[in-house]
Amino acid sequence: MNLDPTPLDAFDLETWQAVREAWPADGQAAVRLPNDVDPDILAPDLARLRAVLLQFPKWTDGRAYSQAWLLRARLGWRGEIRATGDVVVDMAPLLRRTGFDAAELRPGQSREAAQRALGFFDGHYQRDWQPTPA
Repeated sequence: MNLDPTPLDAFDLETWQAVREAWPADGQAAVRLPNDVDPDILAPDLARLRAVLLQFPKWTDGRAYSQAWLLRARLGWRGEIRATGDVVVDMAPLLRRTGFDAAELRPGQSREAAQRALGFFDGHYQRDWQPTPA
């Protein structure tokens, strides 16, 4: 997981919906999706997106975990999913398990500590978003 991603210019959802018809089919945009919106709204546009930024307004609000899982498991999307907002070190393992591949840590959080947190668990009893090997 990239814990020090390059900043992205991203459309908010309303702006994206206003410009999407004019956006080139081969263009690669980034969209910031509020955490109270079903990610299915982006299904027709996923081929034109390079990243979806999912928001954590508070670290205790986990709706973006579900959004990431839905983008990966239900919609099969393989582009970048980035966690933004109130993202803290302790969230790193669950971010990775639910489909995030980048996170913008809130100020004051240690990238090194988050990287260590990713190594705390070497196995899980529950499935994650990744397909089970045959």
